[in-house]
Amino acid sequence: MFAFFHLDATHTVASVRDHAREAFIARTNVDQLQALPVYNHMFSDLRQYPRFEYRMQSNDNVPPHINRQWQGQNEAHQEQIALSKLFTGNDAFVVQPRTFAHVDVGGRERAKFFRKPLLPFVENIQPLVVLDTTRSTTFDAGDKHHGMPGTRVSTSYQSRKPRPTMETQATRTQGIQTDYMEREAQTDPYTPEYVCKPGEQPEVLTLATLMHNKGLPAGLAEVEMIERARAKRAWEASLPSLSDGDQWDKRFKMMSEMERHEWLLRENEIEKLQNIRIELLESLLRDNESRRYDTSINRINKQWSQKQIEREDYVKKNRLHYLRAIRSLLLKRQHVETKYEKTDVIRDYTRYESESYAPLTRHGYFPDKLTDKYIVKNRYLDTYQGLLELESTLPSSALKIKLHAPKRISTTKAGFLKRNYRRERDLENIYNDIISEKMKEPEEPKPLRFLVKVEKPLPRPPTPGVDVPDLDNEEREVGLIYLQKIIRGRAIQNMMYRGKEERIELIKEMRSTHALQETDMREKKLRKQDVQVQQHERRKDVKREEFIDSVLQTYEGEAISDVVDFLSKELIRLQEERRIEAFAILAERNRRLREAEESGLRQVLERRRREEDEIFKQLLKMTQNTVDTYLEDIILDSMNECASEQARIEIQEKAVKINEIANEIEQRRTQFESEGIVAELVHGFLIPEIAKQESRAKVRQAQQKYLMAAHDLIEGCCSQLPENEELAKQTDEFNDNENNDNIEHYVTDREPFEEQEPEVNEEELYDQGREKQEDYAEHKSDERDEENEEARHTGEENDNDEY
Repeated sequence: MFAFFHLDATHTVASVRDHAREAFIARTNVDQLQALPVYNHMFSDLRQYPRFEYRMQSNDNVPPHINRQWQGQNEAHQEQIALSKLFTGNDAFVVQPRTFAHVDVGGRERAKFFRKPLLPFVENIQPLVVLDTTRSTTFDAGDKHHGMPGTRVSTSYQSRKPRPTMETQATRTQGIQTDYMEREAQTDPYTPEYVCKPGEQPEVLTLATLMHNKGLPAGLAEVEMIERARAKRAWEASLPSLSDGDQWDKRFKMMSEMERHEWLLRENEIEKLQNIRIELLESLLRDNESRRYDTSINRINKQWSQKQIEREDYVKKNRLHYLRAIRSLLLKRQHVETKYEKTDVIRDYTRYESESYAPLTRHGYFPDKLTDKYIVKNRYLDTYQGLLELESTLPSSALKIKLHAPKRISTTKAGFLKRNYRRERDLENIYNDIISEKMKEPEEPKPLRFLVKVEKPLPRPPTPGVDVPDLDNEEREVGLIYLQKIIRGRAIQNMMYRGKEERIELIKEMRSTHALQETDMREKKLRKQDVQVQQHERRKDVKREEFIDSVLQTYEGEAISDVVDFLSKELIRLQEERRIEAFAILAERNRRLREAEESGLRQVLERRRREEDEIFKQLLKMTQNTVDTYLEDIILDSMNECASEQARIEIQEKAVKINEIANEIEQRRTQFESEGIVAELVHGFLIPEIAKQESRAKVRQAQQKYLMAAHDLIEGCCSQLPENEELAKQTDEFNDNENNDNIEHYVTDREPFEEQEPEVNEEELYDQGREKQEDYAEHKSDERDEENEEARHTGEENDNDEY
């Protein structure tokens, strides 16, 4: 039996070796073996008598018209011819064109060209691409008018004009699609589990990780987790925006508080888990201890039961020995007066009923053991040659039987005898037999054929006699024997009584455990009946009392249950009232808290709006000042550039003139004049410049003192914020006055040096003022936040006091 790949027209194995391997696997497949039961040994477990035997199935599923040889031999031959033509260039090698049946790729066979990919990603290929299904057949010059079997010419070639055919190569490389089965085609495209509208994020999706027995059905922990997630989302929504730089500190503060809160929750969860683990460890220790205790108890019980079994076996063995000894004693007691006589051989042979003439089988004698000597052994009956000789001695008439079949009385055409005729024939036969018996004459006695000797029995010996004793002596002897029996019996009775007294405990034990006598059994039965009667009476009394108690308890239970039911309902009603009242108080408290929060939020919004208006005004003013300053700078720069350009030109002209004058002076200058010029330069330029630098350093040192004092004052004001707005206004006015004083002092200090130093940069002063305004605005916002927090805390404390 071969594999089923022979039935697939498109299946081709790699080589002859693969074909042989597949065929061998198909022949040696274990599935072809069939187990048949052997009915004679169906329930046998012996190896020499197996229950079933194996045989090969005779059915062959491969049809006989299928070729079982390797189908790729012709293709390999064609490929070899094509390679020979390719490498040698000899046209003598003729390659037959290969044709294929038309496959409807875009129609009913489209599903065969799909397969689900095994890669983790899929290339983006258009699914609606249909390959060209036109199959054309090329003809050689000699095969122009007759094609190979199975070829077909497409209609496109018939409708067009004949074109010159191109010589095809022997081999070519072409990509093909493998025909897969229909069950591997993708019929259900991928669809996501859910689709959300743009901009929506349902809360149910946050619970997608919960599964059955892993969060579902939801309990108290899951509800708390959901509430925390909702609070977290609400908190994230309430966070200030990152685009607002003024709210970064507030955002950082809120995130710090939330992180602290989450860490606190995490610590609580860890503590709960630790408690659960400790409880689990304690339960495991208790279970281990109880298991060890149970193990020790079971071991002790097992040893105790083993000892009990050994004790019972020992007692049972002793009782068996005791009973055996009692039975032997009873047997000896029964044979106390038994007289054993010595075997008398003469008497056995004189009595014909003795075992000497008729031995018993139970004594080991088998009378039929000599039956073989009475068997008749005859050569004529035991051997075949003897039977032939015996047959030759018989007359021929002895071997021929002459029997005449009775005539059949036929009364019908079919030869069937009816019932009434058959009965008449039977009656007639019976009548004839009776007449023949009556007519038979008595036979005369015939002489004996064989003489038989009748032996007479031997005469019996004379019977021995006994002398008749005297009656008086006989009566005296009988009396003496009777007295001996009485005395012996009394002695045995006394001995038994003495033994009974010695072993009274064993006798009581035997009577308590086993009733060996009928009287004891009868007494035990009567005692048992008395006990059962007493138990029955006691049970009746107990049942009567229990019935009375049950009736009383029923009535009492009904009354008590009614009272308890009423009290429980009243308790539940009171609890519900208290709970509703608590809910109302909590709702009122939440309402007040929300009102306080709303009022505080409204105040914050109002203040923020005023601040934003002020900031907007300042920004507009700053923008206008910036524009003015920018224009002034441009004009001044242009004037300075023009002036500097004009001055440079004039200086160059003056320098040329001075240079000419200096050259003339140098030519006429003496040594004394040169030294005078140097002294004037030192006293007129170098010494005044050094004095100017020293004065500037002194001014800087004086300004550093006032600057440090201003910094300390600002830090002290920031550390101790004012509690109300009036104090803040006073602090702001004080800071402004101090800044003005510092500026005035700075200006007054710099007045002596205005002629030597350059002018003050207005942009730097404007930036410094802007930074001070921003610091002041942040300071005010922090003060307002703290005031709102204090107001909210005071509102909550008042609500708690009221609650």
